[in-house]
Amino acid sequence: MILDEIIKNRTSVRKYTSEVPSKEMLTQVIEAARQAPSAVNKQPWRFVVITNKEKLAEIKKAYQREWIESAPAMIAVIGDHNQSWHRGSDGKDHCDIDIAIATEHITLKATDLGLSTCWVCNFDTTIASEVLKLNDGEEVDVLIPIGYADPETPIKAHTRKDMGEIATFWE
Repeated sequence: MILDEIIKNRTSVRKYTSEVPSKEMLTQVIEAARQAPSAVNKQPWRFVVITNKEKLAEIKKAYQREWIESAPAMIAVIGDHNQSWHRGSDGKDHCDIDIAIATEHITLKATDLGLSTCWVCNFDTTIASEVLKLNDGEEVDVLIPIGYADPETPIKAHTRKDMGEIATFWE
């Protein structure tokens, strides 16, 4: 795929087949995240790829929605606020920005490989943190179910605001 096609084809999938993506594919997805830019190149992230059925069941308890049960794998994206860059003028922590960029690299690479994902941010952080045994300063920012979209489930068309609603060009 070319980048424009990947961007347009990326969508949030909430029903997966039971097929677990190969370790090679999951490694490629994490490699894409590893290449993401970060403020002052601090790379304040860690990724936990979960395919083990017991651990997968544990992490899914952090997000009590029926659809998540179909996900055959999960990537936990962890940000480390002790490692992230903080802007000098006001102390703004750029960890969340860096994590968002890396997460989008994950979703785009997954799309490129024929996999599907969904950003999950509305989860119980206490449960997720306990399952993942986080260090001080770390937090689970995103859970990403990843796998093959169920071919029987229709994918909703994207609706996007018009360019004029979101962009101003000062020429």
